[in-house]
Amino acid sequence: MLNQVTLEVKGMSCGHCVKSVETSVGNLDGVEQVKVYLESGKVDVSYEEDKVTLAKIKDAIDEQGYDVQ
Repeated sequence: MLNQVTLEVKGMSCGHCVKSVETSVGNLDGVEQVKVYLESGKVDVSYEEDKVTLAKIKDAIDEQGYDVQ
């Protein structure tokens, strides 16, 4: 089943930030789509909950050095 979540992410400030978050989350098995909104600090993620957990998605963002709410 496909889930959609919007996460608040602090610390993103440039195009490199967007690319690193979209790439790290997008590379997770089960993630269908990632869209970063730099201005609002939000990240939309569509994922299959039987393949990847929300915790893993948050960990992937955290590992890039950003604070996930």
